[in-house]
Amino acid sequence: MSEVTIVELFWLEKRIENRIRFGKPASERIVDHHRRILSFLPGSIFAFVRWTSNDFGTILSRIDILRAVAPGQRYSTVPWVSPGGESLLRLSGWPKVERVLQLIDAVESLGIDPADAAPDYWHHAHNRLSVNETPRAYTRARHQAWLHRRRMAL
Repeated sequence: MSEVTIVELFWLEKRIENRIRFGKPASERIVDHHRRILSFLPGSIFAFVRWTSNDFGTILSRIDILRAVAPGQRYSTVPWVSPGGESLLRLSGWPKVERVLQLIDAVESLGIDPADAAPDYWHHAHNRLSVNETPRAYTRARHQAWLHRRRMAL
């Protein structure tokens, strides 16, 4: 197993779009006009959005917020992600995906990179949205508490 998590991004106009909504890739390789390959270091958090349609409309809308894993760590398999990642949030269906994108925008509006937000927040958002409830807002105070906890764990 490689030290990095590989994500293949693919775009085919009006048919398929795999993209990263946030995250800090360690490297990027452009394969061709339709494909790019990103690598994420262990511990990196990123949002992977997948959308597919056919002649009759959208057939798949999904968002996964994943933490890249180190060799030997457990992970969930996700299409286009090798080997996979620790799943912090996984939702499908446009209304839920759209709501997650709004939560990401709200975190960014605080001046916080969503990749640096508390992983527990993404778990919380997954749990609440999966049962059609509203997640608590991510706040600067919550972010400061996360940064403090992370420093204490080191």
